[in-house]
Amino acid sequence: MNILNKIKSKINNVLKRNKEESKEEKNKTKIKIEEEEFLDIEIPKIEPIENINRNEIIYEKDNAYGISHKGNRENNEDCILIEKIKDIYLLSVADGVGGHNAGDVASEMAVNILKETFMEKYNENLSIEEIKELLKEAYNKAHNKIKENAVGNKEGMGTTLTTAIIKGDKCVIANCGDSRTYLIRNGELIFKTKDHSLVQALIDEGHISEKEAMNHPMKNIITSALGLDEFKVDIYNLDLKNNDILLLSSDGLHDYVYIDDILKIVNNNNTPKDIVNKLLNIALKETKDNVSIIVYKK
Repeated sequence: MNILNKIKSKINNVLKRNKEESKEEKNKTKIKIEEEEFLDIEIPKIEPIENINRNEIIYEKDNAYGISHKGNRENNEDCILIEKIKDIYLLSVADGVGGHNAGDVASEMAVNILKETFMEKYNENLSIEEIKELLKEAYNKAHNKIKENAVGNKEGMGTTLTTAIIKGDKCVIANCGDSRTYLIRNGELIFKTKDHSLVQALIDEGHISEKEAMNHPMKNIITSALGLDEFKVDIYNLDLKNNDILLLSSDGLHDYVYIDDILKIVNNNNTPKDIVNKLLNIALKETKDNVSIIVYKK
């Protein structure tokens, strides 16, 4: 007799006895199954399901904190990365372009290829010049992969990509598009990447100021991005000091929040997490775009 039949038999016997017992005694009746009758069932291990909701992505690692938020759009086409690989920090913000043409696919592809390249090829003996070359290799590989996959409903997809590699007191920055990396020291803006955009060209030629650029009707037109025909990468070298702040952002922040307001928040908050959260809060009141922010404090 198998275990189910044994249980059934015991239940029937109990029910039969219940009819003969008084109502007071009925409630005391219990069904007993001997230990040896329990089945030994092996329950498979269930792996956690990957969270694919990109409406809000949060990274926190040692001295760095980042958030990518959908902002005031339905979908988040930004993607961020904070990774510690051996003795370096790898920080990156990507802002997908192409809208319905899978900008979210392009930004995630760029960040993943960047991470994979450094996970596979980086080692502590690489010089700063060799890190630069590895960054260029990763950008070119991501650019080609995005172009290769830009077919069908993904035709025309692309992404910006700004990346900071921190190795001790040295920092190497690569930038394509209009996402930015800033260096803030003692409350002052020391450095920022130059946008690859139409309004940046107008600024360079002296036609408009940086403040006027924030309200320019063509401020969203970029002149270079991974996956697009126009593709170029600017590489920068920085020396870092204690308490320096590196801020990486998509244009959902810096196209809507003035640099003076950004500096006030940086100066009035001590931790990367506090700085990011305060910047996000003011950006969400103004922005019409996705917002991505990473802060690293040396």
